[in-house]
Amino acid sequence: MASIRKDILIEARPDHVWAAVRDYGQVHTRLVPGYVTDTRLEGDLRIVTFASGMVLRELIVDVDDQACRLVWAAIEGRATHHNGSLQVFAEGERACRLVWITDILPHDLAPPIGAIMAEGMAIMKRTLEKSGRQAA
Repeated sequence: MASIRKDILIEARPDHVWAAVRDYGQVHTRLVPGYVTDTRLEGDLRIVTFASGMVLRELIVDVDDQACRLVWAAIEGRATHHNGSLQVFAEGERACRLVWITDILPHDLAPPIGAIMAEGMAIMKRTLEKSGRQAA
């Protein structure tokens, strides 16, 4: 199984970043606006629509407020296994590290998924830092 890890320093309060990550039904407004164009919730499912037109159905596995960690599993698509998590680690009062891990099969999906994650992390950094400045 391929395991892809991306992490980035966010210059925003950890509680602000966790609040945005935890609001998993608002990915398109709070984390990656423009990259994701819609997010809908249907029970424990999250339906994510990307600007490319790709739609993913994801099962929300866990929302851990103690660990500031969100876990999901894609239940449709080309992957035979696709599990993701976002976790927020405080780095002082005004910064944090955001870590995104995806475990995926088949292995040949790792390069394109890694590229999607890298682009998504850059957008998250810009979005969260901007909204964090506005909230301060």
